Amino acid sequence: MQWQLIFTDQYQRRALSFIKRHPDAVAQYVKTLELLQVNPHHPSLRLHALKGRLEGLHSISINLKYRITLEMIVTEREIILVNVGDHQQVY
Repeated sequence: MQWQLIFTDQYQRRALSFIKRHPDAVAQYVKTLELLQVNPHHPSLRLHALKGRLEGLHSISINLKYRITLEMIVTEREIILVNVGDHQQVY
């Protein structure tokens, strides 16, 4: 059973901006979202919980440079996408 990805309005604006700034990463971004929907614990995503001011959120890797922060609701199998960008932008 797949996870449901929830794209908030704020995330969609950030994702559109990310895609415009980094057209070279679009294919990797799409592949990451597809894999996240099927198996958020896949090793290549490097899913991990965040600490500090971002506690309660998780992060996955698009590649070595770009990340997506998200909130996971395990009981509902939902993933709420929060932010996308390079390491400095999302943390």
